[in-house]
Amino acid sequence: MSEIKIEMLPPQGMVSLRCDYSKAPFSIPETRKFADGVAWMSPDELLFIGDYDQAESKRAELSETLKDQHHLAVNLSDARAMFRLTGPNAREVLAKGAPVDLSPDAFKIGDLRRTHIGQVAAMFWMLEADVFNLVCFRSVAGHVNDWLEMAARDNSLPHYF
Repeated sequence: MSEIKIEMLPPQGMVSLRCDYSKAPFSIPETRKFADGVAWMSPDELLFIGDYDQAESKRAELSETLKDQHHLAVNLSDARAMFRLTGPNAREVLAKGAPVDLSPDAFKIGDLRRTHIGQVAAMFWMLEADVFNLVCFRSVAGHVNDWLEMAARDNSLPHYF
């Protein structure tokens, strides 16, 4: 493949939290950012990503912390799959299937987008230079893996970036 490593990561702990998090007593990432294991998903939703074995305790902790306000905390760990794309062409591979400006000036470390990749709902963020994490529904993980592998084939990238 074109100088890119694509790997499906072991199951990750993922807890979705919907609430008015302007009142929440924890750190909130900026809009469309990923920071300290927390993904900004929308103005009222965060996704906490961490150890799979700790997801249920994280959900309970969030519910306890927010017990005095309207909220919804759900363990989504078994419903999602995560991939890691590593290499100088990772940006190119994602750009082939996502309607996102992935140019280096527009998409930097910590930036996150909820979008589609190859017509499948996904989100991805730039973890570090040339490293992206991508999350999709587990039910389409095989398709996403195949799509990523196909998109990363030798001599298939436009080398736009």
